[in-house]
Amino acid sequence: MKELKTDLLVIGAGSGGLSVAAGASQMGADVVLLEGHKMGGDCLNFGCVPSKALIASGKAAHAQAHSVRFGVADTIPQVDYAAVKDHVHDVIAQIEPMDSQQRFEAFGVKVIREYGTFISPEKVQAGDHVICARRIVIATGSSPLVPPISGLDTVPNYTNETIFDLRERPDHLLIIGGGPIGMEMAQAHIRLGSRVTVVEGLKALGKDDPEAASVVLDTLRSEGVDIRENAMIAQVRGTEGAVEVVAENGETHRGSHLLIAAGRKANIERLNLEAAGIERTKTGIMTDDALRTTNRRVYAIGDVAGGLQFTHVAGYHAGVIIRSALFGLPSRAKTEHIPWATYTDPELAQVGLTEAQAREAHGKKLEIARFDYLHNDRAIAERKTKGFVKVMVVKGRPVGATIVGHQAGELINLWSLALANNLKMGQIAAMVSPYPTIGELNKRVAGAYFSPRLFENQTVKRVVRFVQRWIP
Repeated sequence: MKELKTDLLVIGAGSGGLSVAAGASQMGADVVLLEGHKMGGDCLNFGCVPSKALIASGKAAHAQAHSVRFGVADTIPQVDYAAVKDHVHDVIAQIEPMDSQQRFEAFGVKVIREYGTFISPEKVQAGDHVICARRIVIATGSSPLVPPISGLDTVPNYTNETIFDLRERPDHLLIIGGGPIGMEMAQAHIRLGSRVTVVEGLKALGKDDPEAASVVLDTLRSEGVDIRENAMIAQVRGTEGAVEVVAENGETHRGSHLLIAAGRKANIERLNLEAAGIERTKTGIMTDDALRTTNRRVYAIGDVAGGLQFTHVAGYHAGVIIRSALFGLPSRAKTEHIPWATYTDPELAQVGLTEAQAREAHGKKLEIARFDYLHNDRAIAERKTKGFVKVMVVKGRPVGATIVGHQAGELINLWSLALANNLKMGQIAAMVSPYPTIGELNKRVAGAYFSPRLFENQTVKRVVRFVQRWIP
């Protein structure tokens, strides 16, 4: 057994772990990084990157079939599903070097390709290594949650960890779960030529603003996706190429392939947290607002911390704990300014409070500013007029923003900036956007907030009349 001593031990080489390891090493800390599976974690290999590449293929096929409104004849796209997957893996391969073992070793990080298991509060075993560290960061991420559905263990099925290796296009894809992953995969596959049925036990996109979610769901239905809501699954049965999903309401849905998109679970099974004195919660590892666990030497970041499960949150957490672990400075993780996006077409994005949450929190103090894509000239030019920007405002400051429409995931960045820096709506309104851009929507919604104050205010009108009459 080889013993190592280090300043910082990072368990998991996904987005958060890699950010911590790179930052700490380049700032002078001695760093050991453990990874028992693939460098880059879920996001690079099974999540964000391959899903967005598949969505891009679906968009290309959809554009060919719906180009007549631009004066270009519609054509039936000839989809080579295996070639689509080649595209997906080529995208992964292009990004892979940024997360590679060689790159991080060049930073001075000692990379050990083994899973880590606590054997004491300050020691972790990984293969034939025992690492004693002053500070430890758990960044093991999450995995697909496979619900305990009767028959599921005997029926062939896919998750996001396996669907991107499938090279034959599903004739009819059944998806259990109507969250962001399920909706993204549903639209990508319907556009690539599969039939698709989504079975959701509650409400599809149920964590999002209902008005915005309905825009997305109506679009998917118009493209042919069969979305069944309030359909709890009672049983799954069948064989390869012939699968049945039976709901408690008696509906039976038949398809050729089954995708499980029913949520995520924190990767904690291998860690032996009890040996380190680390308590867990129902969703992951217990942490305080500084991301420390119940073992003061150990931090938990990203999905495994049991909060918002997004790659960018893991990266944000990395910055929070570097300040604390390396410099001993107070540092706290916040969630108010954390955005998220669902990359359907149209996209759906949110930061801060939804309208319902804001009404509950602020009551009559809340004002809603809204601007529709239909009135944006660039959206009109590109035939992307479906959607809206909605901003929740309290005392002149935004407390949340909901965007559904073209490039919503890009537009939400500005509102994350506003919430992170406590900006006022007047500062957003002062921004100048190039014309014509989709980004102008953000300025226009700020203008919509001030319009009643300027154009419907009788005092303003009296002042203007006075100035025009008496000031030369």
